[in-house]
Amino acid sequence: MNPYVLATLLSSLGLGTTLTFASSHWLLAWMGLEINTLAIVPLMAQHHHPRAVEATTKYFLTQATAAAVILFASTTNAWTTGEWDMTNMSNPTATAMILAALALKIGLAPMHFWMPEVLQGLDLLTGLILSTWQKLAPLALIIQTAQAFDPLLLSALGLTSTLVGGWGGLNQTQLRKILAYSSIAHMGWMIIILQYAPQLTLLALLMYVLMTSAAFLTLKFSSATKINTLATIWSKSPMLTTTAALVLLSLGGLPPLTGFMPKWFILQELAKQGLPLTATVMALAALISLYFYLRLCYTMTLTISPNITTSTTPWRTQATQSSLPLAMSTVMALGLLPITPAIMMLVY
Repeated sequence: MNPYVLATLLSSLGLGTTLTFASSHWLLAWMGLEINTLAIVPLMAQHHHPRAVEATTKYFLTQATAAAVILFASTTNAWTTGEWDMTNMSNPTATAMILAALALKIGLAPMHFWMPEVLQGLDLLTGLILSTWQKLAPLALIIQTAQAFDPLLLSALGLTSTLVGGWGGLNQTQLRKILAYSSIAHMGWMIIILQYAPQLTLLALLMYVLMTSAAFLTLKFSSATKINTLATIWSKSPMLTTTAALVLLSLGGLPPLTGFMPKWFILQELAKQGLPLTATVMALAALISLYFYLRLCYTMTLTISPNITTSTTPWRTQATQSSLPLAMSTVMALGLLPITPAIMMLVY
């Protein structure tokens, strides 16, 4: 892609998200979300592959539907209250519609069906943008309007997402689909705690972005898109295999890795709020997710690829990608647990 076009699209992505962050008016927020969607569409379709075009079309249709519902709901709210301000959401129908539309935008279950299909059709770097940057603007809107939403509905969305994210990833062989289900499960963790401690939602989002970036960049560096490709990485770069396995375990939330921190805080907060049953279900759902991360680790570190000698050997090609972002995101995805006391000071 032409570097000038790429720069324009990336700056439009930044502009759309920033516009949504800065707005307290529904029309401005909607405009930011639209700019965001339109800026990523050419990035998704840049390879002109039928799968990429199909994924782009699915993504565009779901995002356009969500944006139309947001516009309709905010207009309804403005009609009944007389103002477009986000903080004044007194119409229950409009509030429920906006939550449904924003859940569709970030891929919360049961509005998650587009997410694995779309991610599967994209290359890994565009998939990374879709899994991290594109979640920021809708989540910012959800956090800003959280007090207006029905607490039971938020809890139901959070629990459904963590369970679906765990179950859905169990029988997948494609790494991008596994990461899509992982994303759905992490979104569930963020939504479940939103009504009790929004600062923990932000902490979970930050950790999720770090770990997902490390995972996607690792796969990009080793050109892996299927589970059986992972079995050939150890001979090409043993060190990368080790860190990749640890990053996956961090995504699963195992101590002493970074991913344990947000899950620990969230379970602790749920117990404090007198919701031991919810906390138990969330912990069990995290175990289901952990199974497919462990399966990936097992494939990477304890099996040898069944490829016959005549097949192309992937370890003879040199990687051309810069490894600095990969190194930084991996270090942060693995080693931030010791700063938990400092984060507790900030959060509480």
